[in-house]
Amino acid sequence: MAQSTELHSFTLDEAVQAIKSKKTKPLDFYQALRKRVDAIDSRVRAYLNFAEPAAVPQSSNGGLLSGIPISLKDNISTEGWETTCASQILKGYVPPYDATVVRKLKEAGAYIFAKCNMDEFAFGSSTETSAKGPTFNPWNTAYVPGGSSGGSAACVAADEAICALGSDTGGSIRQPASLCSVVGLKPTYGRVSRYGLVAFGSSLDQIGPITKTVKDNAMLLGVIAGHDPRDSTSASAPVPDYVKELERPIKGMKIGWPKEYFIDGIEPSVRHALQEAAEVFKSLGASIQEISLPHTSYAIAVYYVVATAEASSNLAMFDGVRFGIRAKAETLRDVYLETRDLGFGREAKRRILMGTFVLSSGYYDAYYRRAQKVRTLIKDDFVQAFKQVDLIMTPTSPTTAFKLGEKMEDPIQMYLSDIFTISMNLAGAPVISIPCGFDPKGLPIGFQLVGNYFDEPKIFRAAHYFEQATPFHKMKPKI
Repeated sequence: MAQSTELHSFTLDEAVQAIKSKKTKPLDFYQALRKRVDAIDSRVRAYLNFAEPAAVPQSSNGGLLSGIPISLKDNISTEGWETTCASQILKGYVPPYDATVVRKLKEAGAYIFAKCNMDEFAFGSSTETSAKGPTFNPWNTAYVPGGSSGGSAACVAADEAICALGSDTGGSIRQPASLCSVVGLKPTYGRVSRYGLVAFGSSLDQIGPITKTVKDNAMLLGVIAGHDPRDSTSASAPVPDYVKELERPIKGMKIGWPKEYFIDGIEPSVRHALQEAAEVFKSLGASIQEISLPHTSYAIAVYYVVATAEASSNLAMFDGVRFGIRAKAETLRDVYLETRDLGFGREAKRRILMGTFVLSSGYYDAYYRRAQKVRTLIKDDFVQAFKQVDLIMTPTSPTTAFKLGEKMEDPIQMYLSDIFTISMNLAGAPVISIPCGFDPKGLPIGFQLVGNYFDEPKIFRAAHYFEQATPFHKMKPKI
C-alpha cells in the first residue's frame, strides 16, 4: 500500500509497516498526532485527555502493533488514567487495572494515546450528552458525529488517531462510523472480552475497532479478540487470521436485502447509496436477494426495555461511596440521592428511571419478561436468514448526520437514530459499517454487513472487496 504523505494520516497498516521497517519511530507518530490535535481538536473536540511523551515505547517488543498509538473510548478502564464515561459522577476516578482489551493491546506493543469523548455512560446517539460537552462531526462541525462512540469515530475520521476502540450496545460503534465515514465493527457477542468495560447493558455491550480501512479493522480485531477467563460471557472459539481471510474471493456470495429495513422514512440519498452499493457487489460476483426479518418492527421497543433495565441495574453502584464524586449531606440516604442528582445528566436519569420502572414489581412480567421473549424471536429471524444467505446488507442509519441540538429535546426521535442497528445487539450477531457515499450536503453515508455468529472473516472479505472497488475510504474531511 502506498504511504500517505503525513504521519497523522497513516492507516494502521501503513503505520505498522513504517515502524517495522524502522523508517519511522513511535515518537514520530506521537508528535505528528499531537500536532494534528493541537491544530484542529478545538473544532472537533474528540478527546478528553492524552498520554505524555514518556509513555511512548522507545523500542519494539516484537508485537504486531509495536509502537502504535491507540485511542480509547472513555468507558474502557485504563490503569493510571482517569476514566469517567464522560460523566460528572465519575470525575476523578482512576481505575487500578487495565481492561482486557488494553492489556492485549499493550502485549502487542501498542500504547494508549488518548481517551475519547462519548455520550455519558454511552447513553445517546450524538455525543451531546457528555458532561464534557459535545463532539463535532469533522465533515461539518454544525452536525453531530453520531454516538455514543462519537469521539472515537471523529478522531479517526479527522486523522487525529491511527485507529480507535469504541463500544457498541445498540449501534454506538456503527452509527458514528457511518456518520463520520470510517469503518466500525461490532463483533459477535463474546468475541471480545468486556472485562474492564464500564457496563451499560451487559447482555448487549461489545468493544470493537473503529478504523480508516477494513484491513486495519481486521488487524485490530485479531489483537483484541479471544477468550478471557475474567469475563463469564467470553467465547472460547478460536480466533482466525482475519487479515489472511481478506483476499479470498466473494464470487457466488449471497447477500440478503431485508425488506423491513428499506421503509418510508429513509432519506432518499441513503436509499440511493445502498442501491448503488448493491450494484457494486453484483459486479464483484455476489448476488442480492430479498429476505425477511419479520420481527424487526419490535426491535426498538424491545431494546429500550432490555437496555434500560440493565443500565439501571449496572449504574446502581455509582452512589458516592466507592467511585467518583460524593455530595456532602447529613445522612447516608441523602448522600446517595444528592450524589446521583449532581452526578448524572438528564439522559442518564431518564434511562435509570425507565429501567427501574420496567423491573419493578407488577411491571416485570408485562415489560421485561415479554421483551426477552420477543428478543428471542428477533434472534431467530437472523438464524433463519443465514440458512438462505451468507450476509445481510442494511443501511446503518436512516439519515445522515443531523444538526447539533436538533433532537436533544425529543428523545424518541433520538432513539430512532438506532432503528437499523439495535437488532444485531439483541441477536448478538457480528456487523460492520463501511462508507458508501455522501448526501447532497456532503455528509457521509454508510451501510452494514451482518454475518452469522463468529463469521467476522466473511464480513471482512465482503467489506474489503467493496472498499477496494470504491473511493470512499480515501476521502477526507477538510477541517
